[in-house]
Amino acid sequence: MRVFLSNPNLECAAEFLAAATASEQLHRPWVFAPSTPEQFQSYLDRIRIRRTIGFLVRRASDEVLTGVVNVSEPVMGAFRSAYLGFYAFASKQRQGYMAEGLALVLEHAFYEMGFHRLEANIQPGNVASSTLVSRLGFRKEGFSPKYLMVDGAWRDHDRWAILGEEWSAHRERVFASLRAYKRQSEDA
Repeated sequence: MRVFLSNPNLECAAEFLAAATASEQLHRPWVFAPSTPEQFQSYLDRIRIRRTIGFLVRRASDEVLTGVVNVSEPVMGAFRSAYLGFYAFASKQRQGYMAEGLALVLEHAFYEMGFHRLEANIQPGNVASSTLVSRLGFRKEGFSPKYLMVDGAWRDHDRWAILGEEWSAHRERVFASLRAYKRQSEDA
């Protein structure tokens, strides 16, 4: 793998905030990453109280921050489900890092944390994110009109989900595809 996962913490605040600020044009209108010290602290607080399980995706060769994956509102017990959010940082997008990072999070969530289902709600115009989850084996379950308030307006979202057993069925194909992409990018 060309990436590894790390935990968000105060020590990475400056790096995170710089990447988020540099990525605002890439993220709009899909996501609004923490971009101030106060917003980053609020993000860390959500992690501390377990409303969010945060993962930073870092490039293995130099540990540069390439993206973020959040497992939000986890509910265990009979439900064992959560929502998945993710975003790449500018100049690191479309290089396969998020596919690798998200695959690592799926491995961790299903095999180590015991989740049964993860759901990703994506605005219909966000083709890159829809393509990514489809590539990883998520299935589109439906359409949710005015599902989530983003940037002061209720936005429609497509609902994508994957079950642990679906990930188990797709994981070997996904990792083989990621290895092939890695070889192809190294040869370029």
